[in-house]
Amino acid sequence: MDITSATASGADPEIGVTIGVDPAVIPYGTIVLINGKEYVAQDTGNYTGNHIDILCESEAMAESLGTYITRVYVKGGKR
Repeated sequence: MDITSATASGADPEIGVTIGVDPAVIPYGTIVLINGKEYVAQDTGNYTGNHIDILCESEAMAESLGTYITRVYVKGGKR
């Protein structure tokens, strides 16, 4: 899938890297660790608070992964 639109932060979206966040909770550019994998806060969505949306290659893939609660570790700075 070819993603061409920029994220809310202006970054190019990357599948498996870009996450959507509430920038009031996790600022854009923050690197976080979720289940042993690094992601970068680059986008937002129609949600607020402690919700993270991981960019997947398709809506079907996102639906198959589902919604779950897990610990998120903030690694810090910009990537």
